[in-house]
Amino acid sequence: MIVVDTSVLIDFLRGKSTKKALIFRRIEEKGIPFSIPLMCAQELLQGARDGKDYNSLRSYLITQDLLIPKDPVTTHFEAARIYFDCRRKGITPRSTIDCIIVQLVIENNGELLHSDKDFEEIAVVRKFLRVES
Repeated sequence: MIVVDTSVLIDFLRGKSTKKALIFRRIEEKGIPFSIPLMCAQELLQGARDGKDYNSLRSYLITQDLLIPKDPVTTHFEAARIYFDCRRKGITPRSTIDCIIVQLVIENNGELLHSDKDFEEIAVVRKFLRVES
């Protein structure tokens, strides 16, 4: 399963032709299964410009496969461990949400499609698959 991060979705939804947004466009066109972490959906909705934009985003997101933890306690504890291990290596992730996303990718044997350097730093302490272009 491909897990798509907010960093890619923002560019895709704004119609930008970034490398990762184009990869995502191909994924959608070919009907390749993908999931959007629920917290990424929340981030997108929080960034809506106005009510119309919010409703449009919500209409799109509600039709997608939204990824949620199967066991929230384990997911959050393991995400905290990722953050903890990063700090022990001198890396401080800017977002705890990124640690949760990595943990969801690991739990679901997924591949992460992102354009956020924080994930590359987290990969120093947790090996997880990333969609390569």
